[in-house]
Amino acid sequence: MRTGGPAMAAPEESLRRRKAGNAGAEPGSPPGRGPGREPTGCNARLRAGTFWLTRIVLLRALAFVYFVAFLVAFHQNKQLIGDRGLLPCRTYLKSVQQYFRGPVGWDAVSYAPTLLWLLDWSHMDSNLDALALLGLGVSSFVLLTGCANMALMATLWVLYMSLVNVGQIWYSFGWESQLLETGFLGIFLCPLWSLSRLPTGTPPSQIVLWGFRWLIFRIMLGAGLIKIRGDQCWRDLTCMDFHYETQPVPNPMAYFLHQSPWWVHRFETLSNHFLELVVPFFLFLGRRMCTLHGVLQILFQAVLIISGNLSFLNWLTMVPSVACFDDATLGFLFPSGPGGLKDRVLKLQEEAARGLRPPPRYGYMVRRAVHVALGILVAWLSVPVVVNLLSPTQVMNTSFNPLRIVNTYGAFGSITKERTEVILQGTASLNASMPDAVWEDYEFKCKPGDPGRRLCLISPYHYRLDWLMWFAAFQTYEHHEWILHLAGKLLANDATALSLLALNPFENRAPPSARHLTWDGPVLCGPLLREDRHHGEPKNVTGHRHWPRLGPKTERFLPPTVPLGFWCNYSHCSPRVPVTLGAVPDLGEMALLHSRC
Repeated sequence: MRTGGPAMAAPEESLRRRKAGNAGAEPGSPPGRGPGREPTGCNARLRAGTFWLTRIVLLRALAFVYFVAFLVAFHQNKQLIGDRGLLPCRTYLKSVQQYFRGPVGWDAVSYAPTLLWLLDWSHMDSNLDALALLGLGVSSFVLLTGCANMALMATLWVLYMSLVNVGQIWYSFGWESQLLETGFLGIFLCPLWSLSRLPTGTPPSQIVLWGFRWLIFRIMLGAGLIKIRGDQCWRDLTCMDFHYETQPVPNPMAYFLHQSPWWVHRFETLSNHFLELVVPFFLFLGRRMCTLHGVLQILFQAVLIISGNLSFLNWLTMVPSVACFDDATLGFLFPSGPGGLKDRVLKLQEEAARGLRPPPRYGYMVRRAVHVALGILVAWLSVPVVVNLLSPTQVMNTSFNPLRIVNTYGAFGSITKERTEVILQGTASLNASMPDAVWEDYEFKCKPGDPGRRLCLISPYHYRLDWLMWFAAFQTYEHHEWILHLAGKLLANDATALSLLALNPFENRAPPSARHLTWDGPVLCGPLLREDRHHGEPKNVTGHRHWPRLGPKTERFLPPTVPLGFWCNYSHCSPRVPVTLGAVPDLGEMALLHSRC
């Protein structure tokens, strides 16, 4: 007697089906996994060769650097290039316009591409703030969401290019061009309008990814070649004996690294040569070596971040290195839950493996054509860059086009063997030439000054004035127009200029002499300024805790009469016109009055 025959047969039939399904499975594979099938769920492993997650990581990293750059611009542009800045961009744009002899035309715009040509120059501070705030807003959105399209990334690129091209010497560093080149490539990594983090119709372009790899290759190889061709200490393996102390803006860790044994410094120099001259060629040796290149370069940049305040340069250099990793490598950064980004990428990979990819549409073909055109453009613009790399007279951090799409790079081709520091001082003494005159230091926010003050740690943030003061120490004040402007503004106790400093020794103190003076020969106007050079010999360590002035020597950098002469020249056309020290005249007016004299 057979009771419940059909009900009892069902489990047996199901068991036979499972056995049949497992019969074709590979040895050692888990039950339920047939040939060509990937596991799903938390144990899923992504295949190599796709770059969906790579795009998300790269765009967020780029947005982070953009955010820092716009934050620096918002905090410092008004003081540096604003209406009453040290080098007003309005005066610069007028000089460009006058050079091309006419109204704003194509020649002027192509020489200095910037949105400021289209805005009202009477409120330049507001214009600069608007560009910076808009950049902060867009970069914050991309950073927090991981969503971006060509419109947003192009907006970031145009905004920052508008600042760089009027920033003059304050924006003359190599990382400005590097950010613009990286940002330009980032535009073409995105879909045109979609803000989806996984826009299935627009997979990341291999051409754009190789554009990023070509960028990091040139950055590292250019830095390595400029060293080998530059200072002899790079060939003698002794540069690291000096670098930590003499770099532009050292941080607290630099002091301890400087005390390392000599053999550690030799190893550091050799490692630097290996990472900059050998490792870049790993990019062309297959997936594993390309991945190794990315790991080594990111670790190298992390070490550089620890060892000094080099602005956002090292953070930015990490960005194109991300293009060395595919989804299988970066999958650990994303959760494995169902419905997550990693799970969705796995499904896209499975659909592609089964040939279920939808047929290409018109928009897809247009994007392919745009990417091919981009590759041709980058290859064409790379010709002078490659010629420069191969030249024994290689130059670094140079742009060959105003849009800065493809540039040359390099860093620390020469190393200074002693640290020279420009110390800005003022005195309220009635006679500055008297031996008992008391000179007091102005302190910068991060530039070394007071030996008892702890070194700062600000990377990726950047104080542009502090960095330029390092360059000023290599020459005299005649080579740096802006330092005279700074001295004049400090002499007038200008609040805008003083906001760039950490300490004003004359805060809430009135100058001993009258504010309104009639010029008729040399007189003392307010707190007189001077600048002294302080030298340090690296070998004569005296053991100061934070920033040692090592074996200090002092020589005059800026004569005390120069700021006085600066203001007196302003009134020289009418010698009996009172000079008001409480209000700083417009620098454009000063230049005009000088020319009339």
